[in-house]
Amino acid sequence: MNKPLRRIAVFCGLLVLALLIRDNWIQYVQADELRSDKNNRRVTIERYASPRGDIIVDGKPITGSAETSGSDFKFKRTYKNGPMWAPVTGYASQAFGATQLESIEDGILTGNDDRLFFRNTLDMLTGKKQEGGNVVTTLNAAAQKAAYNGLKKQGGKGAVVALEPSTGKILSLASYPSYDPSSFAGNSTTTDTDAWQKLQKKNNPNDPMLNRALRETYPPGSTFKVVTAAAALEDGLYTDPNEKTETPLPWTMPGTTTPLKNEGNIPCKNATLRVALQYSCNTVFGKIGSDLGNDKMLDMAKKFGFTEEQFTPVRSNASVFSDDMNPSETALSSIGQFNTAATPLQMAMVASAVANDGKLMKPYMVEELQARSVDTIARTEPEELSQPLSPENAQKLQSMMETVVDKGTGSNAKIPGVTVGGKTGTAQHGVDNKENPYAWFISYAKGEDGSAPVAVAVVIEDDNAVRDDISGGGLAAPIARNVMEAVLKSKQ
Repeated sequence: MNKPLRRIAVFCGLLVLALLIRDNWIQYVQADELRSDKNNRRVTIERYASPRGDIIVDGKPITGSAETSGSDFKFKRTYKNGPMWAPVTGYASQAFGATQLESIEDGILTGNDDRLFFRNTLDMLTGKKQEGGNVVTTLNAAAQKAAYNGLKKQGGKGAVVALEPSTGKILSLASYPSYDPSSFAGNSTTTDTDAWQKLQKKNNPNDPMLNRALRETYPPGSTFKVVTAAAALEDGLYTDPNEKTETPLPWTMPGTTTPLKNEGNIPCKNATLRVALQYSCNTVFGKIGSDLGNDKMLDMAKKFGFTEEQFTPVRSNASVFSDDMNPSETALSSIGQFNTAATPLQMAMVASAVANDGKLMKPYMVEELQARSVDTIARTEPEELSQPLSPENAQKLQSMMETVVDKGTGSNAKIPGVTVGGKTGTAQHGVDNKENPYAWFISYAKGEDGSAPVAVAVVIEDDNAVRDDISGGGLAAPIARNVMEAVLKSKQ
């Protein structure tokens, strides 16, 4: 072969080699990146080429799929009681993507998860269409209905979270106002886009797409006094719920000339922990926080889950208890004011830990992931998150919370024949506390065997209510009672 031909042959060989390298690079190294590229329409077409798997509650699907026409996306998502379940499911939209369980478990629901590889390989060999798997939740349909209907009847904004204390299972996760994910599940530039635009906060100040149960933090008000009481018992500052505290009346916050006020004429001078929780004495718990100091109060708050995001697997905002506060700021924070802020999930965790003899379990809402054949792909096992209280001190705090319901501000949560513990909260907010306060209630109910199958947190923000009518016991406690009753009946 003459020299020019040899050069051409070598050059052509290098071109073929470069082509092979590039082809393998694209197919193997860049495959995942290209498959997930937002501009790769084939991926989206494939995602909606077959029905999605379902999200399951109590053995029944709360989602479905429907065929569409006039689009290269064959199937779109449908929802049963969409507004009630939206804080759990999120949405899956051909035009606007997916959120929450629909997004986190998208691989299982579409059938593209690597854990389904063997089954999908068999399907390809047999010519069977790829099918998505199911996401089985821990939710209790009766509890969710009671929570959502209670919020809807109240008419303001709010959220409810119910947990199973012994496992951390989320039994209810409701937020109001809500939205119907079905209304924009397609990709129509008229109906779906129009529905989406109407739900955006700039067009709807009620912000119905905000998951208030997980993504909104509120001042917890007097419900935080349960955390402060736990800190006092664990530190040994007070060891007996019936022991008188050293609390003068009035009590002036350290470093100030400002007395901390109580709500109304209530017996707070040197009150016992039990009486102080029963009547919700700001002076007693503010002084406890100040006496313990910022570090000890922060440590206890962290043990209950404050300052950390929670993943259920849907992410929940971190609740707030500040560090580097002076004694008067610590006092205010210890009664759930100043910078203290909590999600409804967080306050349900507080009630849950107390009810579970001091042990806090990690909250979760996915029981298992299934192949379409209902074979289990993965299962969530309960996991201990922390131990904020000893069993002995937890039982002391339980007795105090049960007094709140039996004889105190939480009487609207009473259930005949059932032991209920709770704590009300009315949290001030706005400049100079001029806005309507938030109404809180946290609680648990015990079964006949003495165990606590449910703990609940409810928060109501009602801008239209008469200010003097707003209280945790008045607005939030009845909703908590109905949720607890629903769980108890479902376990009979």
